[in-house]
Amino acid sequence: MADLFGEILTLTLMAFALAMDAFSVGLGMGMLKLRLRQIFKIGITIGIFHVWMPLFGIIAGRLLSEKFGDIATYVGGGLLVILGLQMIWSGFQKEKSSMITPVGMGLMLFGFTVSLDSFSASLTLGIYGAKTLLVLTCFGITATILTWLGLLIGRKVQGWLGSYSEALGGSILLAFGLKLLLG
Repeated sequence: MADLFGEILTLTLMAFALAMDAFSVGLGMGMLKLRLRQIFKIGITIGIFHVWMPLFGIIAGRLLSEKFGDIATYVGGGLLVILGLQMIWSGFQKEKSSMITPVGMGLMLFGFTVSLDSFSASLTLGIYGAKTLLVLTCFGITATILTWLGLLIGRKVQGWLGSYSEALGGSILLAFGLKLLLG
């Protein structure tokens, strides 16, 4: 039971870190004065992408693990370190890319781009044989909630957290990657 709790805690922290970019972009997007129905749809869409992308990542990670064993472990740890550093760097960039409109194909593109990092991170989870349903549940629920939270806060506050949330998420992933590589 303690092992399951530890795995849920670890996966939730990782899901939180990976969803911080959705939260961060949601803060900015929330300033578009979106309706609650739009906010609901955006959160669900991001949650769905944070289920499908990790599923593909876990499958790929398991295939890599079967083929390359120990080397795959180091590759997975290295991916988390690189992803964490990239998120930290991105979090402190002064100029952000142009805003993606949260409707139609723009929403799909937004969902895809903010869930790409969950694909990369889930390669590592696949290598380590994490419980797929548990991973997908934690990632999907956390991404949905943080997206909603970002959109709603952005709607109210309009810009005081911003990029620092993405840097926090990157720090968490960097720590996980270093733990895998060193320990």
